[in-house]
Amino acid sequence: MLELLQNWLLSYGLGEYLVFYLARGVAVAGVLALSLIANFVAKRYIVSALTYVISKSKTKWDDAVVRQRALNRLAHLAPALVIYVLTPVALEGLDPVINVVRGGVLIYMIIIMMLVLDSLLNTVEDIYQNFRASKEIPIKGFIQVLKLLVYFLATIFIISILLDKTPVYLLSGIGALAAVMMLVFRDSILGFVAGIQLAANKMVAVGDWIEMPKYGADGDVLEVALTTVKVQNWDKTITTIPTYALISESFRNWRGMAESGGRRIKRAVNIDMSSIRFCDEEMLVRYEQIQYIAEYIDRKKHELEEFNQSTNVDLASLANGRRMTNIGTFRAYVVAYLRNHPMINLEMTFLVRQLPSNQYGLPIEIYVFSRDQVWSNFEAIQADIFDHILAVVSEFDLRVYQNPTGADFRIFNS
Repeated sequence: MLELLQNWLLSYGLGEYLVFYLARGVAVAGVLALSLIANFVAKRYIVSALTYVISKSKTKWDDAVVRQRALNRLAHLAPALVIYVLTPVALEGLDPVINVVRGGVLIYMIIIMMLVLDSLLNTVEDIYQNFRASKEIPIKGFIQVLKLLVYFLATIFIISILLDKTPVYLLSGIGALAAVMMLVFRDSILGFVAGIQLAANKMVAVGDWIEMPKYGADGDVLEVALTTVKVQNWDKTITTIPTYALISESFRNWRGMAESGGRRIKRAVNIDMSSIRFCDEEMLVRYEQIQYIAEYIDRKKHELEEFNQSTNVDLASLANGRRMTNIGTFRAYVVAYLRNHPMINLEMTFLVRQLPSNQYGLPIEIYVFSRDQVWSNFEAIQADIFDHILAVVSEFDLRVYQNPTGADFRIFNS
């Protein structure tokens, strides 16, 4: 075809030298025109048609291909292929120029393929996010490793084209650069190994609430990547933690709490020990009017009466025999109150216990689990419970311990 063009130009009496370059200039213009047509057809018709078909399909995974623009990037290969194939025809006899042009186009196609593979890897990650396993086993770190491998190989191929050497020749020299690469990619290598351990042992996943005071992290995991783990703290700041730090150092993961169905309430009320006493009849009459423990008091009175009679106890002294105390009755009330509370999970640990007395009085600890695990709701439930307990303490002739304040001294002096 190029020869026919040359003969046609020669028929007009043009010089051979001029005809040689003029024919090739026209051929190059034709190749560029064909490449533009190929680019238009690929993007306007082929990509548009595939996008339309994908949008109408019932499957969801192919939508990720469109979102990540893999097809759009792949369409850039059409004009490059036209130029690569037709350049030897258009520039026949100009071998150095052919080699330069085809080398440049080959580099361009390698870059395009690298970007296409990048989009496909993003597509794989996008599709994986729709599976439940993605919450427990994040793959972002593995995807990033594959991307690094793709970029590395693309760089090797590009350098081999520029140096006119085979990729095998360049790859054979990688061993000598291993020490340098270990230094440069230290964090990536450590992060990759840590990512495998985190995924295999299900130590942390996106959405987990973790605490790592050393790095100021206390919040939800947003992303588990190759070199860093992003944590959104409760104050909405973002903390980044090296991935390998989660393996080499300790951190707290609250996932177990989230999956257990309850959130722990562990708080104590300190009772002034000078207010603890045996219950007399007047006190018991008043306590029996409290709905939650009326049955308890009646049962306890009969139990103690039978025991004292069976052992011939002299009731003249309060120290003899068994008697009810206001602190014991108060504990029974707290147990009954919590068992009737709609937001307490009775299937989990349930304790109302005395702790060793100290300089702040006698601690009565509530150790139970709320049904609602949402932080704001949990705090409201906990506050509601202790509002009631602190207010009801005086009904049992008890006092909550409190260090003396200036108001106490003023009352004493008056």
